[in-house]
Amino acid sequence: MLTTLRKIVLQFSQEPELDVALKHLVTQVKSAMQTDCCSIYLADYQQQHFLLMASDGLASDSLGHTTIGFTEGLVGLVGQREEPLNVANAKAHPHFKHTPEVQEEELNSFLGTPIIHQRKVIGILSIQQRDARSFNENEEAFLVTLAAQLAMALANADKNIGVNYQEHRPFQQLTGIPGSPGVAMAPMMVIQPKADLQRLPLQKVYASVEQEQRFHKAVLKTRVDFEAMSLKLSGVVGQESLDIFEMYKQLLDSANIGHEVEEKIKTGWCAESALKLVIDHYAMQFEALEERYLRERASDIRDLGNRILFNLQQLSFEEEPLPEEFILVANDVTASMIAEYQHKGMKGIVSLTGSNNSHAAILARAMGLPAIMGINALPLNQVNQQPAIADGYSGDLFISPDNSLIQEYRHLIEEETALSEKVKAVAHQPAITPDGRPIELVLNAGLSAGFEHSQKVGAVGIGLYRTEIPFMNRSCFPSEHEQTLWYKEVLSAFPTQAVTMRTLDVGGDKALPYFPITEDNPFLGWRGIRITLDHPEIFLLQVRAMMRANSEYKNLEVMLPMISGVTEVDDAVRLINQAYHELCTELGQRIAKPRIGIMLEVPGVIYQLKELAQRVDFFSVGSNDLTQYLLAVDRNNARVANIYDYYHPAVLRALNTIAEESHKYLVPLSLCGELASEPAGALLLLAMGYDKLSMNSYNIARVKWVIRHVKMQRAKVMLSHALTLTTAKQVHNYLNEQLEQLGLGGFIRAGM
Repeated sequence: MLTTLRKIVLQFSQEPELDVALKHLVTQVKSAMQTDCCSIYLADYQQQHFLLMASDGLASDSLGHTTIGFTEGLVGLVGQREEPLNVANAKAHPHFKHTPEVQEEELNSFLGTPIIHQRKVIGILSIQQRDARSFNENEEAFLVTLAAQLAMALANADKNIGVNYQEHRPFQQLTGIPGSPGVAMAPMMVIQPKADLQRLPLQKVYASVEQEQRFHKAVLKTRVDFEAMSLKLSGVVGQESLDIFEMYKQLLDSANIGHEVEEKIKTGWCAESALKLVIDHYAMQFEALEERYLRERASDIRDLGNRILFNLQQLSFEEEPLPEEFILVANDVTASMIAEYQHKGMKGIVSLTGSNNSHAAILARAMGLPAIMGINALPLNQVNQQPAIADGYSGDLFISPDNSLIQEYRHLIEEETALSEKVKAVAHQPAITPDGRPIELVLNAGLSAGFEHSQKVGAVGIGLYRTEIPFMNRSCFPSEHEQTLWYKEVLSAFPTQAVTMRTLDVGGDKALPYFPITEDNPFLGWRGIRITLDHPEIFLLQVRAMMRANSEYKNLEVMLPMISGVTEVDDAVRLINQAYHELCTELGQRIAKPRIGIMLEVPGVIYQLKELAQRVDFFSVGSNDLTQYLLAVDRNNARVANIYDYYHPAVLRALNTIAEESHKYLVPLSLCGELASEPAGALLLLAMGYDKLSMNSYNIARVKWVIRHVKMQRAKVMLSHALTLTTAKQVHNYLNEQLEQLGLGGFIRAGM
């Protein structure tokens, strides 16, 4: 039976058309279970009924037309109870509903089981037989197991909804990973790569000199393309975001890639084929890695390869005319796509692949473009020019939305637009409540040392500089001299304000290509401070470079990641002191000694704050990881992403406890994470007593505007009530109500 189950589910998943897949499914189940009829109904939550989609045994004319209400008949009862129903004589059951058009008069016994995906009944699978009998345990177990396995496949197959079913649905809603906040409402424009290495046939020509020349010319032209893209965006986003294109240029200059392409050409391959072989090799290496951040770099490698291929082939395309406004949709939205279309009316992006770590999502956030990533259930061949709403807050995509939904989101967009103008006016005003409570709003950074844009939007320093990002764009560990130059640029961006640099934080979802880490559970494994303490030669070199760079500016703060106990802090502080005394001796003078802080992201440290307060100068909560560890959920896993919620009462209470303990021991406290960048979250943190909030540059002015319009006393009332609530949904609803009452409806986090 197990083999039969696997075969049925596999064939269902591989069939591109849902109608065909369902037809094959019921026929296979009927045959495998040796019954007289098998049928499948799909739930339509707009019309509140189940629609008969396929059957082998019922009248064919009824398919796609017969509906059974959620509270009607045996099918409705299965959906209501959310459990199997096994009836020997269906017609005698009090819930039986006679439906003449399906012609089931000769069928007596009935076994139905719900198909449930993410706690929601999406369909009913049933079998019927002429004999009046109860189906046995094995038959019931088979149908239940099949329905459970079908649930995910059917949820994904929903992308190919048949014509008849589509007529019964006012709109379709799909959910992906929120990549960048905001709302876009416009037609979808599906963009295909102008050149695609993955579809390129391999060819040998044995003309190495000519092919090498073609390759070198294409590389030079591609470099010019990336410089032009960077220039187009230079007035739109900050330099830290433009460094995505610097990374592309570094890849172009990579001796490994160029050398390997040349070697392939010398063995007889044409330039295009040689490029494909090398790019595919590197992309597959990245895709095979466990760490999510590095897996996303495979997309960058393929994007680079396609750009070179385009110039090798010197292609020219007549693009489909673009509407004045559109949502860009692609299998893999890349940073270069965004650069190419950002001035042509693009209002948002939807990518079938990728996560919030992809460079497309990073660039979208910097530009204030709503983005949804990883929405793999979207059929590209069916949605071009379809009207849609992309909700970058919740990750929801609404295709062909109805009027009520359009009006709801239009109102939200209007509020956001009106508020955005007001927000700009306070960019250089202090972040202080009307009754005088100040808070510092600082920058999360790491992609580069250019922060001119961030200063324009009102950042007063850097709360988190991710030092691992420059490490990732190299083929070996950087020298102390190289690191010193990097850190000088960062420190000079805010010479009179604090710059907090986190020591190398790799492992988990981040790794270095030249320092691979293979673990069964990387998020709970060898990562952050655990790695650098095990390799003091790496740690000492980095903190020496930091302090050497700081000798001129004296604004450095050093932050230690992934701390789980006092021993790690003691060991790290000892190494920092060692590096400090070495540098003082080498330079022949006493240099500025940085303040040392730790990230609070491992839940266990909440119970050691007293001991930790005696060892460090400040605390900084990493709310994203703290939430992930407190709730034991991977926020990038679509199956459980709905559980990840930093408004969960347990998370809010933990954050409040940290604030109370920090104030008790007189330790300055900051927070880095998505919660800080949301107006409602920022108000709660302000009320808790956090001294500093660190976020991306796009959100600084928005959060500042809200803080300047809400009194501290009102924020404390909001916090006090929020801490009494028992579910995240209750918290969201309450905060939405409060923002509406305060006239801040445009700042409501959609989907709360």
